Amino acid sequence: MKNRELKKETRAGGRKISLLLIPFAAVIVGLAVWGPEELAQYRDREILNQIRMQETDTGMEGYRYALSSNEKLYILSQCLDSQVMPESDQNAMTRVDMGYQELGGNYALVVNRKDASGQEVSKSDGISICNEGIEELKELKILPDEVKALTDYSYNAILYSAIDVLEPRNNVLVWKISLSTAKQNANKENRLLDAYVDADTGKVYEFYARTRHTRWNQVDADSIVRAWAEYMGLGEPEECENTNPLSETTPYFKKYSFAGPEENSTIVTIGFYEGINELYLKVSR
Repeated sequence: MKNRELKKETRAGGRKISLLLIPFAAVIVGLAVWGPEELAQYRDREILNQIRMQETDTGMEGYRYALSSNEKLYILSQCLDSQVMPESDQNAMTRVDMGYQELGGNYALVVNRKDASGQEVSKSDGISICNEGIEELKELKILPDEVKALTDYSYNAILYSAIDVLEPRNNVLVWKISLSTAKQNANKENRLLDAYVDADTGKVYEFYARTRHTRWNQVDADSIVRAWAEYMGLGEPEECENTNPLSETTPYFKKYSFAGPEENSTIVTIGFYEGINELYLKVSR
C-alpha cells in the first residue's frame, strides 16, 4: 500500500512540475522569437537621429578623397591657368613674391596654413620636401647634378591648396618654392628658381632651374619628359603637333599631352632660355 501511495504521489508531483515548466518554456520561446527584434529596436532608438562627434587619429573629421596622379596634375594646371604669374626668371625685375592669389572661376589656388593631417607647417617643411624632390630628379637625370640644394635663408616656401571649386573634395596640397628676391643680384647659377611640389608625396610638378646647358640641342626634352612622367606615375606622354611658336617666350620648347579626367588633358612644356641657361618644365599656362 505504501509503495502504491508513494508512486501516486510521485506521478502527481511530476505532473505539477510539468505544468509549471510549460509557462517557463513559453517565456523562453517568446524571448527567442521577439527578443532580438526588440533589442535591435532599442539600440536603434539610442543611435538613430542622434549626432555624435568622434575625433580621428589624425585630428581631422571625415576623409580626403583619393585622386590619381593625372587628376592631381590636371587640377593644378587649371589652377595655374587661372592666375597670371611670371613664367621665368629671364628678367629679375618681373619677378615678385606672391603670398595670396585673388582668383575666380571653377579652380582656385589659395594659401593654406596646415598640412593634410591638420598640423601647422613651416617654411622649412617646404624647403626640406623640395630638397628631397630635387635629389630624386637628379638621380633620374631630369635635373643636372650641379643644381644646388635649397637653404632656408635663400628661398621662400608657401603652402597652397589647388581646389576644384565645384568639387572641393578634389584638391591638391602643393608647396610653391621660389628663390628669394630680397637679395639683389643674387647668384642664380646652378640654382632652382621656382618649383611646385606635392606636399604629400614630395613629387615635383614643375620647375625652373639654371643649368650647365648652353644650347637647346643639348637638352633631350623627350628623355626628360618620359623620365618625369614615369616618376610622377602619369602614363605615356604624347607630343603635341602643330604647336603655336608664339605660345612661349622662347623659341626653344616642346609640348606634351597627358590624359586627364573625363577625356580632358594636361599640357606639359619642356623649354629652355639660351643665354641665361634656364631649363624649365611647366604644366599648362
